Amino acid sequence: MDTGLTTIDEKDIEKHRATAQSLVTRFVMLESDAGRSGTELAGTGRRFVSTVSTGSLRKTREVELVRTIAAIRKDDPMFSIAQHTLLYRARRGAAVALSVADVFARSTELESLQERNTRSPLEGDVAQSYHALLQASAYVAAFTLSSYLLRMLDADSEPVNDTDEPDFQFDTPQDALKSVIAALDRSIAGAADETVMTARARAVARVAIEGLLQRRGRFSGLGAFENAHMRLEADDFTLDGFDVAPGQKRKPLVMSFKKPNEIIGNHIAKYQAMKLAKMLMAYDFDRQMNPFVELGGFLFTFIGDGAPGTGKTILIQMTAGLLNDYCQVAGVPFHYENFGVDQISSYQGKSGQNCKQFVENVLSPRAIGFGTIDDIDQVAAKRSDDRASAGQQEVTGVLMESFAGAGTVVRGNCSFGMFSNYPENVDDALRQRAGARWLVDGPQTLEDYVDIFVLLAGKNHDIPLGEHSLFATQEIKRAVETAYEAHSRPQEEGLQKVYERFLNERGEPGTLTDIGAYLHEIKLAEPRFTGRAIKNITDAIKMRAMDIELPDAWFETPDAFMRKGYDEKKAMIAELRKPFTMSMVMQEINRYADSEFRYSDRSDDVAVSNIVRDQRLRERAIREIEDMKARGVWNAG
Repeated sequence: MDTGLTTIDEKDIEKHRATAQSLVTRFVMLESDAGRSGTELAGTGRRFVSTVSTGSLRKTREVELVRTIAAIRKDDPMFSIAQHTLLYRARRGAAVALSVADVFARSTELESLQERNTRSPLEGDVAQSYHALLQASAYVAAFTLSSYLLRMLDADSEPVNDTDEPDFQFDTPQDALKSVIAALDRSIAGAADETVMTARARAVARVAIEGLLQRRGRFSGLGAFENAHMRLEADDFTLDGFDVAPGQKRKPLVMSFKKPNEIIGNHIAKYQAMKLAKMLMAYDFDRQMNPFVELGGFLFTFIGDGAPGTGKTILIQMTAGLLNDYCQVAGVPFHYENFGVDQISSYQGKSGQNCKQFVENVLSPRAIGFGTIDDIDQVAAKRSDDRASAGQQEVTGVLMESFAGAGTVVRGNCSFGMFSNYPENVDDALRQRAGARWLVDGPQTLEDYVDIFVLLAGKNHDIPLGEHSLFATQEIKRAVETAYEAHSRPQEEGLQKVYERFLNERGEPGTLTDIGAYLHEIKLAEPRFTGRAIKNITDAIKMRAMDIELPDAWFETPDAFMRKGYDEKKAMIAELRKPFTMSMVMQEINRYADSEFRYSDRSDDVAVSNIVRDQRLRERAIREIEDMKARGVWNAG
């Protein structure tokens, strides 16, 4: 199958509408008994499951999806919108699945073998090849229908986790569709209302996809579908081979975007966020690679920390707003998603599934992605924290594997930001997977406070400004240079001692050996300063070397830069880069090491405070016990 985009034609779907209608109206199929009773348990809508094995038994079953859906609201002869949607999507999904099976047949030998088989039965190896391809076609049809239902059905309720897997039949594409629709019919039967019905329908689609992906290795001939990119424009439905099954249909991004001039202070974080937005737009959709990944300096993960109210949320809104504007100019899709505490589930394994889906949605190479994990200290737990929920531990494991695991591939189309008021509560290994540290400390100087008050107060007054050059210190280049220069020497007390000891022993660093010695001194003082920390620092140094200001004119029209070929983009960017200097190296080492010492000191301070508090409570309890004993009431009652 052509690896280019294949459009599913409405004429091809229309051709299968009658067959699809029969599949949702009534059909009879053979299925395994699996110990199911025909009698419902009173008041549950569930059926008794026998403890006697009947796996080898099969029986006929009539499936009438229309009647099952109609029975959800017996008191109303007319379908509700949700009922009609499910029935329509099931019928259209079946027609789409048969159309995709036809495309699969044309792209392999299946179509010609089918013609030969109609003239005379095939024999030998040819017959085996024919049956293998026919089963693969059935598999593709089942996968397409399940993916279509999962994508096109909206669910507003808690996901269902007790749905049975379809009794898959892979003899023909129609048999495969019957097995999925039969499972759908069984799952929604007796649903309390339309919300439960839709949630159960989505659960069937999800379980069907999971079952199909587990069986994928049993089928030969699927290579033609594996690299396929198929799209149905009318439904905004895309199949990208066996890439992660499509999730819920994306809705237009609704957010309160902020402009860079609406952020006071946070100069380095704001500057790097603006750079990140432009950097992501260098991504080449044809090559599925970003020149910044190859040239160095791409920011895949970062962590922003600061006290409450210092501007982390507005920084997210600014970055997402810039990306959204750039993507609209370029005419490319943009996906923003936040993973929060509301996606931590009480069901075992569900939190990990939610987090994996979040990561895969943002990673999709066919869109520019920006993913955030706000309040990550509440979402992902330290592995040593026995008070954390199982869901939080699952999220920690998924994020660690996704951000720097054996299978992590950085294409340069997306970036993940973790934000927290208490980063010291984040697992050390997860925190070190953040390639950059953004200190979000808000307004700091006198000028910052004047600027932010004037900005937020508005213009509904006639109070004079006074002796102040409004927003002069917010001029980004000047502010960033000042902020970077501040890191020429360490800020945290612990690192200052290491730096002064190093200067006394070796003097100002001038060689790569001096830099290595400084890093080693830091390691001796802070054991969490590991090889991963060195990698993050070198990545930050490379980013500083790529500390180039991509001209705004490149992003005002799509053809100026964003739609150019990969090699041309790479050459344009390479012309602007410059070698890094010793001052850049020391600034980035101090910036990163300061953050580690800051997190460590905070963590130690909290631990000391807890010990002091416990000791005070213990002494208070002892005094009260002694007083009660003196009054003779200690053993009373």
